[in-house]
Amino acid sequence: MASGMQEKQYTPSLLSFFVYNPSFGSREGEEEKKILFYHPSEVEKNEKIRNVGLCEAIVQFTRTFCPTKPAKSLHTQKNRQFFFEAEDSFWIVMVVRNPMVEKPNKDGRPPTIEYQEEEILVRLNLLHLLFLFNGTFGRAMEAGGVELLMQKLDKFFYRYLQTLHLQSCDLLDVFGGIAFFPLDKMTYLKIQSFVNRVEESLSLIKYTAFLYNDQLIWSGLEQDDMRILYKYLTTSLFPRHSEPELAGRDSPLRPEVAGNLLHYGRFLTGPANLKDPEAKFRFPRIFVNTEDSYEELHLIVYKAMSAAVCFMISASVELTREFCEQLDGLVGPQLTLLASDICEQYNVNRRISGPDKEPQFKFIYFNHMNLAEKSTIHMRKTASVSLTSVHPDLMKILGDINCDFARVDEDEEIIVKAMTDYWVVGKKSDQRELYVILNQKNANLIEVNEEVKRLCATQFNNIFFLD
Repeated sequence: MASGMQEKQYTPSLLSFFVYNPSFGSREGEEEKKILFYHPSEVEKNEKIRNVGLCEAIVQFTRTFCPTKPAKSLHTQKNRQFFFEAEDSFWIVMVVRNPMVEKPNKDGRPPTIEYQEEEILVRLNLLHLLFLFNGTFGRAMEAGGVELLMQKLDKFFYRYLQTLHLQSCDLLDVFGGIAFFPLDKMTYLKIQSFVNRVEESLSLIKYTAFLYNDQLIWSGLEQDDMRILYKYLTTSLFPRHSEPELAGRDSPLRPEVAGNLLHYGRFLTGPANLKDPEAKFRFPRIFVNTEDSYEELHLIVYKAMSAAVCFMISASVELTREFCEQLDGLVGPQLTLLASDICEQYNVNRRISGPDKEPQFKFIYFNHMNLAEKSTIHMRKTASVSLTSVHPDLMKILGDINCDFARVDEDEEIIVKAMTDYWVVGKKSDQRELYVILNQKNANLIEVNEEVKRLCATQFNNIFFLD
């Protein structure tokens, strides 16, 4: 009886995903020409046309109320639709089925379905990954017309949609920020000096980014470009290479010796083995948005131990074996030493700060100005997995507070007493947002407010939060 009468939980799922341009099929009978990409592809043609037409109508209808701000989403009992105008007249639409609970009924009646309309956190801003690897829609149209654009969309979204794990989306996905690695001044100066030396020695390099433990330390890119590249690195490229390492494969058991220095360096993009005569020296191409137009670049990602460096070089330059060997010989030993220094300094700082204790509070912080994010709630966060140290109901409250903050421009503070023994506090101040979860069963409102002030004084002593 127990197993047969249990509730069943269903996570959110992707129903459809499509890209269209209403100007491509303006005549009657040519509506299918509007559709540039549609998932799932096996959907019958008339249904595709009907769904695209409905979205067109919704967008046009909402324009009558606010011409400058078209619709972003439509919430219904069963589904949620997200609209994103990527470029002028190019629309991307995602339709997600809301999470639901199936409750059994007695007397053999069909189960009752309850849709959880407010329990999903999804944003379409992550689709800027499309532009990182393909440039703009207009650029593709200029290069090869609608046919080339459709090929690029099909190739990109076929892979992208496989990495879209809606059940793992939470507040960090909404922010899409960058985690910065904390460093002392001397070690930071060493890294800056390393970047300067490499860029001077290898003059082809236009931009450099330096990461350690999947956190950013240095970047020469514009912040918005770095945000997109950071997401690609941490949710796609790095996890793809870390799994073989954890399994004991593809890791340098015998590091090369360059002079008197150990050399653990290797390419994550490009040649897997420089000594292989058949090695291919092709690198992914990315597009970064300069002031005038998109700039096309080769992306070289090079790693030694826990440190990774991204070098970006103009796509008009042909990268040769000689250049890769030069980069490997120059960067590998220095990066190995830097990675060791950073690790040592980080461990020293941890010893100084004392043993790890379970704090009475956990928090998520985000700065809209420099895109910095920090979370003590997440134990592990990837595209497919979100391991948090708090209950999903508390994460939902954080999402609700964030939605309230998004509706107003003024600074604001919200304090919520959860059904459990937890208090949840949200502070929005001068483009910064702080979300705190406190486990204080018998605390009152004044005591909770004082505790959050103490947290701000210890963890964010350089940041001014308005009270």
